[in-house]
Amino acid sequence: MQLSRKADYALRAVKHLSSLPKGKLGSINSVAAAESIPREFLAKILKDLTRARILDSFQGVTGGYRLAKAPKDVSFLTVIEAIEGPIHINLCTEGGSCPCSVSTKCQMRDFWTAQEKSFKKALGKHTFARYRRTAK
Repeated sequence: MQLSRKADYALRAVKHLSSLPKGKLGSINSVAAAESIPREFLAKILKDLTRARILDSFQGVTGGYRLAKAPKDVSFLTVIEAIEGPIHINLCTEGGSCPCSVSTKCQMRDFWTAQEKSFKKALGKHTFARYRRTAK
């Protein structure tokens, strides 16, 4: 399993915006340059994050982006799922029942369900609060 480039860039963009002083907006250009993200790709990512209400967007010459919530209230899980959709580490954990042909006698579904739950819990605990700059 590997995180997509889009999700990785989304995490990096949110990290960057989390590090800005309170009230300061980050432009697409400044985020792209700081995080080495292609500008056009970043524009799509920021639009998705805004649609998911993780970011607020401000139009105009002095516009830009900022977190819609406090960094402590934005988790890695929230950002990843805003970009990728719900995380599932195995087909067994998608939906109500396992789609494979051995689902009635599968002995691994409980294992995969527990691993997914643990993984999501870890991602949910990790927030962007650690990247917040303190006022000087």
